[in-house]
Amino acid sequence: MKSVLIGSVSSSQVVLEELIRANCPPEMVFSLDEAVSANVSGYFPIHETAQAHGIPWQKFRKISEAEHTKAIAALAPDYIFVVGLSQIVGEPILKAARKGVVGLHPTPLPKYRGRAAMVWQMLLGLEESAISLFLIDEGMDSGPILGQEPYQIGPNDYAEDMERRCLTALRALLRRILPQLQDGSIRPIPQREEDATYLLKRGPEDGAIDWSLPINDIHRLIRAVSRPYPGAFSHYDGRRLVTFWRAEMEENPGFIGFPGQIAQKDETSFSVLCRDGLLRITDWSCEEPLRLFVGHRFRPKGEVR
Repeated sequence: MKSVLIGSVSSSQVVLEELIRANCPPEMVFSLDEAVSANVSGYFPIHETAQAHGIPWQKFRKISEAEHTKAIAALAPDYIFVVGLSQIVGEPILKAARKGVVGLHPTPLPKYRGRAAMVWQMLLGLEESAISLFLIDEGMDSGPILGQEPYQIGPNDYAEDMERRCLTALRALLRRILPQLQDGSIRPIPQREEDATYLLKRGPEDGAIDWSLPINDIHRLIRAVSRPYPGAFSHYDGRRLVTFWRAEMEENPGFIGFPGQIAQKDETSFSVLCRDGLLRITDWSCEEPLRLFVGHRFRPKGEVR
């Protein structure tokens, strides 16, 4: 089986490792250039792994550039694995694969097609999901399914925990699917369009905390967009931006005040009043020096009263 791998994150690395393990390393690895990786959550330099195993590789900024599409077409691969890439794969790449272009989505397709799938699933409070390998077509995550592998989403998982669960499921799935791709026994299953749902785009600005929400919703947002994502945030006294990475929900022992007010603090944490409890913040960051005071309040940017 001749293949090409295009990727930029940890899931791309898992695919490369499993292709090597299955004794069918790709003919070429296309790795996103570090110079344009600043906005890629969980970036992984897969070209380093390719180099360590003697696999030819190229860096790219836009995979749709002619030098890359021509190089891929010249290899005439059976399969092209496009994993962990936010760029659109155009017609030249789709046509370059003799048997298909393989994509990855961390949901049980056709449910939850679209953007920011790991974050949305946690925000929706899902406890079970599945990772899908499928053949990319011109639609949005709509091509035939090659296989799926279930994974759990724990009630106290953070984004990095969910990512680990996804990667474990991906390894198991690849170890079932790669032999079928190699011997030609794979039978892709068309998706049921009537079951499709779609996740819309999220951006870093959607991590803003609304302190009027129930504490469980705020805690879930912090967990869902924690590292390697940009993080949930609020503005201290309406001025300095503070990013919240980890928190714990606690009962309110008797503090009365406004949602977003600091109720208590110590050397390693501080607690913020919510409408139905206290949220103890155990990991946070601020680009400027930050002095916290009991009674001061987290508010939207510019709101000072």
